[in-house]
Amino acid sequence: MVDLGEKIKSLRKSKNMTQKDLADRIGVSKSIISSYESGIRYPSYDVLVKMARIFHVSTDYLLGIEKKRVLDASALTDDEIEAIKNLIMIFIENRKRK
Repeated sequence: MVDLGEKIKSLRKSKNMTQKDLADRIGVSKSIISSYESGIRYPSYDVLVKMARIFHVSTDYLLGIEKKRVLDASALTDDEIEAIKNLIMIFIENRKRK
């Protein structure tokens, strides 16, 4: 099971962010981010929410309560969301056929 620190590090790297980049966006020091990633410290609720927003995931995903990642689709039009749903359905159907 992936712990919170490993998830933070993985998500940070997937966004091509350094620890300093993430620290600056959250308003903490780079050493605090390092301590989160190494499991020495745990983020406060407010910091956890900020991270979830930055990484476009839920706090439940960060905490390992939920396995699904959530993406922010608020900037998409209804037509774009519908097109994405259709693509997902095609992928699901193709997987069922295999």
